[in-house]
Amino acid sequence: MNYKLNQQKMPILESLERFKRMRVVPFDVPGHKRGRGNKELTGFLGEKCLTVDVNSMKPLDNLCHPVSVIKEAEELAADAFGAAHAFFMVGGTTSAVQAMVLSACKRGDEIILPRNVHRSVINALVLVGAVPVYINPQMNHELGIALGMAISDVEEAVKSHPNAKAILVNNPTYYGICSNLAAIVKLAHEHGMLALADEAHGTHFYFGEDMPLAAMAAGADMASVSMHKSGGSLTQSSFLLCGEGVNPGYVRQIINLTQTTSGSYLLLSSLDISRKNLAVHGKEIFERVKYLSQYAREEINEIGDYYAYSKELINGDTIFDFDTTKLSVNTLGIGLAGIEVYDILRDDYDIQIEFGDIGNILAYVSVGDREADIERLVGALGEIRRRYKRGKGGLMSHEYISPEVACSPQDAFYSEKIQLPVRECGGRICSEFVMCYPPGIPILAPGERITKDIIDYILYAKEKGCFLTGPEDMDVEYLNVIK
Repeated sequence: MNYKLNQQKMPILESLERFKRMRVVPFDVPGHKRGRGNKELTGFLGEKCLTVDVNSMKPLDNLCHPVSVIKEAEELAADAFGAAHAFFMVGGTTSAVQAMVLSACKRGDEIILPRNVHRSVINALVLVGAVPVYINPQMNHELGIALGMAISDVEEAVKSHPNAKAILVNNPTYYGICSNLAAIVKLAHEHGMLALADEAHGTHFYFGEDMPLAAMAAGADMASVSMHKSGGSLTQSSFLLCGEGVNPGYVRQIINLTQTTSGSYLLLSSLDISRKNLAVHGKEIFERVKYLSQYAREEINEIGDYYAYSKELINGDTIFDFDTTKLSVNTLGIGLAGIEVYDILRDDYDIQIEFGDIGNILAYVSVGDREADIERLVGALGEIRRRYKRGKGGLMSHEYISPEVACSPQDAFYSEKIQLPVRECGGRICSEFVMCYPPGIPILAPGERITKDIIDYILYAKEKGCFLTGPEDMDVEYLNVIK
C-alpha cells in the first residue's frame, strides 16, 4: 500500500523514550510515582511498564486536545487506514461505536441498523435518544446464525424512513459474515444519510490481501476499529476513523463527552506501535493468519460432524463476503451446544476460545498462534466428539429472534419499572438488556416486547451455561419491565 507519511515512525513511543531519559521528578499523578509507591504492582507488571504509566504533560501531549505527538500519531493512523482523520480511543471499541452514533444522531433522529448489533450501539441510542429502525437479518437455519443485511431490506428501510440520519453496518459480524458494504454506502449517500461501520472485528481488512472491503475504502463516513482484537494492541485500545465529509472538530467534542481525560499512555503507545507494525508488516501477518485459519478449518471438517464454514456460504447478498480469518465452527452435529464445547475445551483441555453460543464456537486466530496451537485445538475437538457425541434432540438451533419494538431504548431505559420473574414477563416491555457475552448481541434490548420465544431462549441459554449479562438482577432470575 502506498502511504503518504513515514509509517516507520512511532511518535508516542519515541516521546515516552525521550521522557524516560529526562529523569523528571514526579509531583503529579499517578500516585504510584513510576512504580516506587506500589512495589507489588511493579513486581507484577514490571518497572518498564510502570515508568511509562504517566499523566498528560507538555512533552507527551494531551489526548483530549492533541497538538504534538498524539496529533502526529493520529495523522499516521489516518494515513495507514486510508481515512481523513483518526482518533485514539482508550475506552475500547465500545467508546468508538458510541462516539460514532452520537456524532451522527441527536435526540429523536432515526438510524437504520441491523438488530444483531453489539450492545454498545444500542447503549448509544439510550444515551442520545435516537430511534432505531431495525433491519431483522435473515437467518442461516442450518448454522443458526444471523446473516448480513439484504440490500432489498436496506432499500425498503430507506424508503420507509427517508429522514433517517445514518445507516450502520456490521463489517464483519462476529462469525465473519459481511454485507454488501459498497452498495449500502452508496445507498446511504444517495439519500443524504451517513454510512457508519462497526469494524470491531475487521482491523485486518485494511492491511491483508484478498480481504473483504474495508469501510474507508468503501467510502463510509465513520468506522470503529478494534486494534486490540486482530491488530495486536493492548486490550481496550481502538481507533475511530472518519472520512472527508465528517467534521473532525465536532467528533472530537463528542468523544470528549465520555472519554477519560487521563488517557493511558500504555494504551496509546500500544496503538502507535501496532499501527506501525500493521502498516509495515500487515500483508505478511495476515497471510499467515489466513493460512492458519484455513488449515484449522480443513482439519476440523475432517473430524466429522463439526462444520467450520467459510466462503462457500457467499450468496452475493446477505453473505456478500466472508472473513476467512474467522474460525467459526458449528457444533450441533455432535449434539452439543457451542457453549458446552466452549466449557469442555476450557475445563478439560486448558484451551480458551473466544466464545461459545447456542450452536457455534469461535476460535480467534491471530499472528500470535502457531501450527502446534491449531493442532492442539483440532485434537481436543476430535476427542470431544468421541467422548461426548450424542443425538441432536432437545437442542435449540437458532441464535436470533426478531424483536418487537414497542418504544425507543432511551424511553424504556428511563421509564418507571417493576421487577418480575423471567417466566412471568411474557407480553411486557423490557427496560434493560439481556445478552450472552461474548458476543454481546442483545437477546433483549430496552423497548422490546418480551415473547414466549425469548423467555424460552433465556432459560435455555442459562441451562446450557451461557454467561448472561445486562439485567440489574445478576442471576437473571428477574427482569425489569415497564410499569
